[in-house]
Amino acid sequence: MDRMSSESDAPAPVPTPRERALRSAVDDIERHAATLGWDAPVFVFALVNTAQALAQTPSLADELPDEALAAAAEDPEHLTSIEQDGLPEASTIEELLGQLAWPDEVHGAAIVVERMVVPPEAEQDMPKDPDAAVAYLMEHPDRQDVRMAAGVLRTGESWCALRSRSHDFDDAVAGSPEAVPGLVEALRATLS
Repeated sequence: MDRMSSESDAPAPVPTPRERALRSAVDDIERHAATLGWDAPVFVFALVNTAQALAQTPSLADELPDEALAAAAEDPEHLTSIEQDGLPEASTIEELLGQLAWPDEVHGAAIVVERMVVPPEAEQDMPKDPDAAVAYLMEHPDRQDVRMAAGVLRTGESWCALRSRSHDFDDAVAGSPEAVPGLVEALRATLS
């Protein structure tokens, strides 16, 4: 008896070198944020191609860790993340990202944010008043705190890494290119 193949039986596509570099950069950024603990502020990073940055500014080699230099020597797609200080004031992530633009030397951008999530059915009973909604979410028994790291490249690639506070282990971080589509699209807009 022949078994029909389904989409779920198909092997996952092999990531390109650029996709692997982005995954590695976003995963490193998420692990960095994890070392700082929960209830952290928003972090924004510029992503630059390490080899190109070193070619343009050789003195950068003095500032990068040896591991980054070795990785860039082996992988021409290796990315270095540069945390951005002095972010503009904003009341929402959308407002913050709407104020950002990157020079051409920046190949991509990444962000780390924390959010409370509840099952979709719990949102039906959420109060309309913003203060009451926050209180409702904080007290909800099915609430999960999630850290989301998302990164995009000018060439279109994206990667998201998600960590739940209830499963706060490096080997429990989930990832996919479009796990947080709204965040991915908002990041892409900063590169336009």
